[in-house]
Amino acid sequence: MARKSETAFEEGDFVVYPTHGVGRILGTEEREVAGTTLEMLVVRFEQDRMTLRVPMEKAKSLGLRTLSSKRQMEQAITTLQGKAKVRRTMWSRRAQEYETKIKSGDPVSIAEVVRDLHRRENQSEQSYSERQMYQAALERLAREFAAIEKIDQDLAALRLEDLMDAA
Repeated sequence: MARKSETAFEEGDFVVYPTHGVGRILGTEEREVAGTTLEMLVVRFEQDRMTLRVPMEKAKSLGLRTLSSKRQMEQAITTLQGKAKVRRTMWSRRAQEYETKIKSGDPVSIAEVVRDLHRRENQSEQSYSERQMYQAALERLAREFAAIEKIDQDLAALRLEDLMDAA
């Protein structure tokens, strides 16, 4: 399967920007920056009410990518259903690692965070920051899952949590 080149992003496509998650391409526009005309990709992140302009030639190096394939998302779901890795390191260290995984934009890495922070009914309470980190990771994964499955983000989050609870 041929990969899309960075210039193959098309208006209306869903894309993933590592630090912001899933957005939709509104189109391209030309901007003059320091005497140079740049072609900019205009990406709308509805959940953050934000529009980002990314220089076309930098899109790939900044990590902008098309949605994961169904196979890649299946790998993330397999990761979600795996056994949580309980680590005894300090929360501040784990939080940094989790934040890095979330910002990577990689669905399998994000699934690891969701899996490791997911609490079932019979487990101990989470701290406020653990719950916040869990929600951030779940939302990020659910947005991409929703776009791939063409369903609502809230329904996607429920399905992902159900998959973990059933595992």
